[in-house]
Amino acid sequence: MRSSALRSNLLVPEVREVMDIRQASDYLGISSDTLYKYASEGFVPAFKLGNRWRFKRSRLDEWMDRQSDQHAADAELNPHEKKPVRPAF
Repeated sequence: MRSSALRSNLLVPEVREVMDIRQASDYLGISSDTLYKYASEGFVPAFKLGNRWRFKRSRLDEWMDRQSDQHAADAELNPHEKKPVRPAF
């Protein structure tokens, strides 16, 4: 029982539906400064609550899906534009 309580509180951070910039940057694996810039530029889905940026997890998931689908489609359309792989030595 104690280990499951530790796991739920310490090892696995709670991911809420609405996250602040720190929680969302941890979720996306980027710095808070980068996420702030992306939100300000409208690159990632975000909204302001008062003067603070907020991020809905479900919208970020949808956005990441669209980004990965677009990247895959671009790679299929332009296979010769891929970066060359350097040989290992």
